[in-house]
Amino acid sequence: MAEKKSWVLMVTAQTPTNIAVIKYWGKRDESLILPINDSISVTLDPSHLCTTTTVAVSPGFTHDRMWLNGKEISLSGGRYQNCLREIRSRASDVEDEKKGIKIAKKDWENLHLHIASYNNFPTAAGLASSAAGFACLVYSLAKLMNVKEDNSQLSAIARQGSGSACRSLYGGFVKWIMGKDDNGSDSIAVQLVDEKHWDELVILIAVVSSRQKETSSTSGMRETVETSPLVLHRAKEVVPKRVVEMEEAIKSRNFPAFARLTCSDSNQFHAVCLDTSPPIFYMNDTSHRQAIWIISCVEKWNRSEGTPQVAYTFDAGPNAVLIARNRKVAALLLQRLLFHFPPQSDADLNSYIVGDKSVLMDAGIQDLKDVEALPPPPEIKDNVPTQKFKGDVSYFICTRPGRGPVLLTEESQALLNPETGLPK
Repeated sequence: MAEKKSWVLMVTAQTPTNIAVIKYWGKRDESLILPINDSISVTLDPSHLCTTTTVAVSPGFTHDRMWLNGKEISLSGGRYQNCLREIRSRASDVEDEKKGIKIAKKDWENLHLHIASYNNFPTAAGLASSAAGFACLVYSLAKLMNVKEDNSQLSAIARQGSGSACRSLYGGFVKWIMGKDDNGSDSIAVQLVDEKHWDELVILIAVVSSRQKETSSTSGMRETVETSPLVLHRAKEVVPKRVVEMEEAIKSRNFPAFARLTCSDSNQFHAVCLDTSPPIFYMNDTSHRQAIWIISCVEKWNRSEGTPQVAYTFDAGPNAVLIARNRKVAALLLQRLLFHFPPQSDADLNSYIVGDKSVLMDAGIQDLKDVEALPPPPEIKDNVPTQKFKGDVSYFICTRPGRGPVLLTEESQALLNPETGLPK
């Protein structure tokens, strides 16, 4: 190890979040986080939804420390410790000639880490923040410690932090293979297609609430596996067939099949939650009302067109994820959403629609007056009163399929001070 005691070596990475279209719900091993079924997700564009993590090592650090969104948190939890242990055990020699730093493989066991992580979206509100967070932690630590394993092998480590995290180590569409080995070595993520394969898709997320979930995914899954007969039928009989069909739909860009499978799997996931004892409700009164209307509007629109235009899916949280088949449909979808869920009269439209604002331009909407002037969707019958739910949605995120994790090389992008290793 370098004799100079004041050095700090850092790596910063950015990792996307993901949304499952075939859901992961239920574990066969709690400690290793091994699922009872395969799952498939789409990675979201990290310029709109991502975690940025800086990891640093120095002989001057006295113990491992972590800051999440500017607040120091404990690293004593088993999931963090599992990831740190697994990465340290795979560390290699590291040399930074510019800084005159050499770290031998054996030295990593005695060096301490500082970790700073930031989510550009609400944490623990059902937007898979833990997936992006643990994926970014593992990816950045692997780069810092010169770990030789590829992303698929790293996914088996990220999985031990948060199951869905394994899928955030790739862009595009990703499959998490449940695996059969007791040690979890074959429970890994693999990329089905990259983000360019189906790049005409547009994803709109209606964020109903950024509050933390009342029932965490971890405790919810445990209760479901222990009490729901439906989840066992789902894992054994339903999901294996759906995964095969979904892979084919994605590879052939068959949107009608993709939409049917995505909507059906979302509906069954929430049926499984209701089949749990006591039942799990991931929707509050507002989001339940919103979900009913969104599902109804999408189903009516899809039927009126004769073929699906939009798919919907709801994860373990109150927020709706809508996948439009192309940009033209996305613009029409946004018009419908803003008609039914307009912002408050004093709202800033730029804060109400975030992410890819070009969809707003495609929809012909420049200000709140344009929102107020939107006509009812044509599939609504004339004799049916139209309902509006002003204020029910906090904001909308417009995004698309995105890439996997990357290193950020600009020092200005780091979350830790390069001299002290403490948060900036």
